Amino acid sequence: MPSRRPFRRPATVAAVACTALATGLLALPQTAAAAGTRIHDIQGSTRISPLAGRQVSGVPGTVTAVRSFGSARGFWVQDPRPDDDPATSEAVFVFTGKETPKVAVGDAVTFTGTVSEYYPGGKDAGLQSVTEITAATWKVTASGTPLPAAFRLDAAAIPQRYAPDAGGKSIEPLPLRPGSYALDRYESLEGMRVAVADAPVVGPTGSHHELWVTTEPRHARTARGGALYSSYADPNSGRVKVASLLPLDQHPFPAADVGDELTGTTEGPLDYDSFGGYTLQATAMGKVTDHGPAPETTRKQQADELAVATYNVENLSPATPQAKFDRLAQALVHHLSAPDVVALEEVQDDNGPTDDGVVSAGATLKKLTDAIKAAGGPAYEARQIDPADDQDGGQPGGNIRVAFLFNPGRVSFTDIPGGDATTPVRAVDDHGRAALSASPGRIAPEDPAWKDSRKPLVGQFSVKNRPGSRVFVVADHFNSKGGDQGLDSRFQPPARSSETQRTAQARLVNGFVKDLLAKDPKADVVVAGDLNDYQFSPALKALTDGGALTDLVNGLPRAERYGYVYQGNSQVLDHMLTSSHLARTDYDIVHINAEYADQASDHDPQVLRIRP
Repeated sequence: MPSRRPFRRPATVAAVACTALATGLLALPQTAAAAGTRIHDIQGSTRISPLAGRQVSGVPGTVTAVRSFGSARGFWVQDPRPDDDPATSEAVFVFTGKETPKVAVGDAVTFTGTVSEYYPGGKDAGLQSVTEITAATWKVTASGTPLPAAFRLDAAAIPQRYAPDAGGKSIEPLPLRPGSYALDRYESLEGMRVAVADAPVVGPTGSHHELWVTTEPRHARTARGGALYSSYADPNSGRVKVASLLPLDQHPFPAADVGDELTGTTEGPLDYDSFGGYTLQATAMGKVTDHGPAPETTRKQQADELAVATYNVENLSPATPQAKFDRLAQALVHHLSAPDVVALEEVQDDNGPTDDGVVSAGATLKKLTDAIKAAGGPAYEARQIDPADDQDGGQPGGNIRVAFLFNPGRVSFTDIPGGDATTPVRAVDDHGRAALSASPGRIAPEDPAWKDSRKPLVGQFSVKNRPGSRVFVVADHFNSKGGDQGLDSRFQPPARSSETQRTAQARLVNGFVKDLLAKDPKADVVVAGDLNDYQFSPALKALTDGGALTDLVNGLPRAERYGYVYQGNSQVLDHMLTSSHLARTDYDIVHINAEYADQASDHDPQVLRIRP
């Protein structure tokens, strides 16, 4: 950020012409200039400026922050003489594009320009707009003036209700009710100086130098200090993203984990972007105080227990740095206590994202099993089925798939030929017991439900110290949430279009499990993996339909029902489910990744111990 200029500096005029409106800008016909306008007149009492598309001139205010980097540079101006309407923001962003504005914090200015509405990600993305001034000129009338006091974001200021219900339509026409809805409160503060104090960290520092805090320290907390997302009705309205306007070479962004605290005062203008919504752009950053718990370790399975795990290893290929393989191996051997069977998700082919027709993953899996052995673990073997090229979604060229690892010293894999990318596996009768037509096999791989998505892999296992035992494990990775409207969307409630496909996928898996149980009601079935949906979602209701499966996460204490952290919400995406014959289970979500800035994967693994 530029240094403050001397007080009583001669006034200057800076003119910045935007060569083109940024993507997502709401272009409206221009009308005559609105003279004598204040910033609250520009912002108005709804999400869209009543002056959008019009010229304004001579609008006064104080520069409170400058963004001097990136392609969306500019500065925030706040009126030190607010009106008495809590719905109207007193600040606005003056957009200068790639040009660094020649202003300093504390400058008193008057500006002229066009009032515009910018939609991050483009208007079709469904997000809120940002009211801003484009094609601006401005005049500095004084320097070193005091800044308006920052609005304190705390539990008293942020309503519990998140957003008004518009029946899925846009909330833009609705009058802002900042005392009733959190999204309205944030919008009424757009561009204004806000502050959080001694704020709990609920989303770890990410690669783009941002973290999440909550302004509601007593609301819906997890056992380890996060913000628990447990229903569509409560998205935790106190979550706020924190980024920084400070130069990173002088003020490194703090590395924070969930459960830490951003101690002291963090303040700056309230911005909005396409990767998390309302964001405090810090001009003063608090200090991270380490309160977070250490990574967990689950217990070792007993001699008569079979330990089954699931782990999303996040785009793993031979191109992945060795350090990640080593960390995954350490986790499997030590934190997960060497499970007998592991369902892996996001295993890529042998040359990763290179899109050249390679679909085999033998090298990927060998590199992982070698790392596990080097970490002191068992000599795992692997089973999987190569997908058809570019048919399973994920990173282009990566051909991600699910795969099994198993410890041959503890379990045997029942190899039954016939499984391939397109042949569906069937439940068959084997002298009154359930069996598979192919092991490993894929469930209905050519059904439209699996278009551009990973197909489930089914394997038949037997426990070595239990002759005749059969355990059927289904490894899953349902389609992603891509295309869904965000929690902070301008459409409320937001549409979750992707869950239609996941629900169809869940029905297919549910039907396959029911086929197994029809052959043998006492069949031991474990369904495990990254289902990309919540325990209260339609997809999980379809998967457990008819009592075919029990979702084990619902048996955990409420505050422990999470294994993934997204935009400050600790939530469930990975699941382990069992058939009714497996009544005695010990299930554990092992928190080693999702809550930490330094993580080997963005998912926490899970372990289930059963007695087949």
